Amino acid sequence: QVQLVESGGGLVQPGGSLRLSCAASGTILRIRAAGWYRQAPGKERELVATITSGSTTNYADSVNGRFTISRDNAKNTVYLQMNSLKPEDTAVYYCNAEMGIAAMRYWGQGTQVTVSS
Repeated sequence: QVQLVESGGGLVQPGGSLRLSCAASGTILRIRAAGWYRQAPGKERELVATITSGSTTNYADSVNGRFTISRDNAKNTVYLQMNSLKPEDTAVYYCNAEMGIAAMRYWGQGTQVTVSS
């Protein structure tokens, strides 16, 4: 069974850092393109960052310069490094990935990021 397993969320003070991981498991299918999304209370889910199979990256204006999306193909894992965190970054973060040659999309289970003093 294909799973995207997220980890790394938690509570951090403003200005702090967290690193989220999204690891494919239970499959020989590899991650192709992937993205990180977030959903804050009372808001729509928004796209935070994307990475292509060729490692081209794009970022939402709200996180550009602070967040970095990356991948380790040997580990079949996508990361989101979050620096200089702000309270408005508080949200549930979800990874999404195209898997295998059919490019089927899968969602991670979500991980809570809370930025508060």
